[in-house]
Amino acid sequence: MPTVTTSRGVPLPLGVSPAPDGLNFALLCRHGTAVTLVVLPEAGGPPLAEVELHPRRNRTGDLWHVQVRGLPDTFTYGWKVDGPAGPRTRFDPRRLLIDPACVLLSDGAGWAGTCQTDPDRTGRLSLYSRRPRYDWGDDAPPLTPLEDSVIYEVHVRGFTWHPSSGVRFPGTFRGLVEKIPYLKELGVTAVELMPVFEWDECDCPFTNPATGERLVNYWGYNPVAFAAPKAGLAATAKDHGQTREFRDMVKAFHAAGLEVYLDVVFNHTGEGDDRGRAYSFRGLDNELYYLLDADGRYLNYSGVGNTVNCNHPVVRDLIMTCLRFWVGDMHVDGFRFDLASVLGRDRSGNVLADPPVIESITEDGVLADAKLIAEPWDAAGLYQVGHFPFGRRWSEWNGPFRDDVRRFWRGENGLAPVLASRVCGSSDIYQWSGRLPRHSVNFVTCHDGFTLWDLVSYDDKHNEANGEGNRDGAGENDSWNCGAEGPTGDPGVLALRHKQARNLMATLFFSQGVPMILAGDEFLRTQRGNNNAWCQDNELSWVDWTLAETNADFLRFTRELIALRKRHPALRRRRFFVGEMRPAEGTGVRKFDQPEAGPFPHTGPVRPEEAGLPPMTPPPVEPPRSGDRKAVSAPVLADIHWHGTEPFKPDWGYFSRTVAFSLDGRFTGRELDHDYEIDCDFYVAMNSWIDPVRFRVPPSPTRRRWRRVVDTARPSPDDFVPEGEGPVVEEGSYYTVEAHSLVVLVTEP
Repeated sequence: MPTVTTSRGVPLPLGVSPAPDGLNFALLCRHGTAVTLVVLPEAGGPPLAEVELHPRRNRTGDLWHVQVRGLPDTFTYGWKVDGPAGPRTRFDPRRLLIDPACVLLSDGAGWAGTCQTDPDRTGRLSLYSRRPRYDWGDDAPPLTPLEDSVIYEVHVRGFTWHPSSGVRFPGTFRGLVEKIPYLKELGVTAVELMPVFEWDECDCPFTNPATGERLVNYWGYNPVAFAAPKAGLAATAKDHGQTREFRDMVKAFHAAGLEVYLDVVFNHTGEGDDRGRAYSFRGLDNELYYLLDADGRYLNYSGVGNTVNCNHPVVRDLIMTCLRFWVGDMHVDGFRFDLASVLGRDRSGNVLADPPVIESITEDGVLADAKLIAEPWDAAGLYQVGHFPFGRRWSEWNGPFRDDVRRFWRGENGLAPVLASRVCGSSDIYQWSGRLPRHSVNFVTCHDGFTLWDLVSYDDKHNEANGEGNRDGAGENDSWNCGAEGPTGDPGVLALRHKQARNLMATLFFSQGVPMILAGDEFLRTQRGNNNAWCQDNELSWVDWTLAETNADFLRFTRELIALRKRHPALRRRRFFVGEMRPAEGTGVRKFDQPEAGPFPHTGPVRPEEAGLPPMTPPPVEPPRSGDRKAVSAPVLADIHWHGTEPFKPDWGYFSRTVAFSLDGRFTGRELDHDYEIDCDFYVAMNSWIDPVRFRVPPSPTRRRWRRVVDTARPSPDDFVPEGEGPVVEEGSYYTVEAHSLVVLVTEP
């Protein structure tokens, strides 16, 4: 046993920090009246030190602190706190609490290893382990513009835990690094990691009714330590290497030109409601860290039992410290904030116009280059898509994009003009507040809900394995099973499902905004109809890599879509479409007028030179060769033209199931950013009707020849033909777009 001595210590920084002579411990606890530091050997046994802090000698304001000398390089520790009893407090001096500032937790190397041996989940403590300073070398963030990003949402464990993953370190940060070549080949630019903060995977109370198997919290949306990487996701956790392994992962991603975003959960913690366990915040200062009513009951805006008091100055400082740690010390490139609208509520649950914590995140210098993505709603009905506070700094998960694209392709009425707005980057949602296409993170699927294959294979959720009687998960998914529920051998149904999956994926990548796909959707992973697989740590959730071979045609289709998007700035605009081009007076540069509501273009002709563009001499229009072709002239010069079955005659009627448009490659939305380039023109025709529809092909805006690139009704490899290799499609001719399909034409260079 080492000889341990103590002295007063200092109040900052919080947590454990090296001091000139020993280690300094500091804890913020406003309402506690008695605080004791307990230090234990890593291997267990009697305490190395149990220091009762003196309320005057070891306290500065609300911060308790002590310096300890003689401790080993590695140990565990916790805090015991006592205080006044009352309906709003949860003090229990018998319980060892986790330090909110800790960056490591003990006993987490074995995933779900304590679920049976420690049913009360009392064993995990804060951990300190002295390590050499990490050498980042020349690591630097890729700083990929959001307009040019393709986000890939992934669960660290589930991505490589399946035996088919072929990695040496499955289910870990190292295993994810082994898949970097695959991600590069796929073409994504950023991975968005589902929660990696420490959580208790054993806090799931349910069992599988069919097997009796104890279920676990697989997703991790129940954090207990905001600055500690999950040990169960690290191959080196037995040697306390999770922090270093995480850094190694980020460094490897950056070397490959890929960014790393974290899905962060600050709206609630894993301590649950009144029946939950006090890991940390509840026992330290319940009424400071949580929203409570007058009787001390938890206000539940998160849907999981408690809501963090995010806008209290103390809690706000904690959140900011954690975010700065992940960017400054761990080199993370961005964050997706779970149920971010909770961050906009005051201590009574009222919605604030200018929430202090969101303002702090928005204006913080350390976070200035970090991507900020909000899930702009909460579980109590607050829905802020398009008007999240301080929105010019924040991008948002675009829920309407997901819903409207799904509903259009399953054949609902009244969706043609709505889909047109979604394709345009949802300018109807974002432009009114001065925002841009990059503020819309477009997705058709995410972790929460059906996978892409399940979306076209199931009408109803099938969550019986979750142990809640199929009551959990969303009841309406805007899905369509294409004629049979679940697995089927019917070739017609299977062909339609593949076609619908191609339609959904293509719509995502031909829409303005920032596309995000769910890991495994690129080769049609299934969860067998489970749309809430948060507790399924099994083959239902793990990515089955054999599907990359089984569905190699769809994987190829997705790769080609991503590559096409990355080649063409016309598909990655920095500004919304404006329809008609008007010159700005005296500048020779076109003026971006505010468009009218909806997707409809302005009218009125203008010559290219009037828009500040070089004059163009179009090729002569060939005369019609048959009754099936005739020349058509564009009525306006515009960045986007809308069409119907006839050029420039869109059908926005309630019963319309078609949307068609062409993009002028001279207008990419980037010319005012001084990287102007002339791109190809695009023509897209979508048909969600049950029968084929003939579209007469409009002229290319720059009068170049069209070639087919995409036709989702065709079998692979004709569903996507490399640019320049597809058949020529003459303007004025008719192209039959088959039922439930999409066609894309691109001009020759």
